Amino acid sequence: DTDGAYYLYGTSPHADEGFLCYRSSDLCHWEGPVGACDGYALVRDSVFGTCGFWAPQVYRSGDTYYMAYTANEQIAVATSRSPVGPFVQQRHRSLPSVTRQIDPFVFRDGGNVYLYHVRLHEGNRIYCVRMTVGMDSVELATAREQIHAQSVWENVNHADWPVAEGPTVVRISGTYYLFYSANDFRNPAYAVGYATSNSPWGPWQKHDRPLISQSDIGIPGTGHGDLFQTADGRWFYVFHTHRSDQKVGPRRTALVELIFADGQFALKPGSFTFLRVSRSAR
Repeated sequence: DTDGAYYLYGTSPHADEGFLCYRSSDLCHWEGPVGACDGYALVRDSVFGTCGFWAPQVYRSGDTYYMAYTANEQIAVATSRSPVGPFVQQRHRSLPSVTRQIDPFVFRDGGNVYLYHVRLHEGNRIYCVRMTVGMDSVELATAREQIHAQSVWENVNHADWPVAEGPTVVRISGTYYLFYSANDFRNPAYAVGYATSNSPWGPWQKHDRPLISQSDIGIPGTGHGDLFQTADGRWFYVFHTHRSDQKVGPRRTALVELIFADGQFALKPGSFTFLRVSRSAR
């Protein structure tokens, strides 16, 4: 953020309450929760939704911070004047939809704003829809499917409900990179891959193997995170993993560094680390 700090938001073990917030100045030492509402940056009573608060994304435009999030298997957007909240809605409502939808990612590209998200229809499928100028609604008629799970690594158990979810999109030198996760999050084979395109609407060329997986780092359930770049140009991906080889949750938060060269991303060897939090006094 503009104060030089990093802020972390994610699905809480208490997913019916809202979203906790943590802060770090160096990506190594984290404090929190530091959210304005007893550690929470967003609390249920201030926004749309009664349960299933999942997968928040926070972004800034001018002096306003926006949080796109999932609740009740719909997507909503709340705003705040501070990255620690409180994030609120004047009208408690979700975005227009035609089905259940989760995992929002708002992507600004020049004068256009897009919402990448997951629709729950014959599997978890990643869609893109154009957002309105105020970033508080969408133009439903523009929605297009972008990616669904098809390759072997994306559906290792040949499930009847294939999963592709957790989208993140960046543009680098005219190429669009779509990061996503595949397989059910409870599966040890949950993993992160990416695809490229010359348009935010696709079509997308998938890489033939995952970028982050259990075979890469030795930890099961590696997926559904977000990509970011530090002030000195380094790329990182923050995501969750299973609690252990025997237990899925409560899931742990992890960080890896990525190397970007010759138009491709690769995992930096030895960069995997779990995030550890020091309790802070608020």
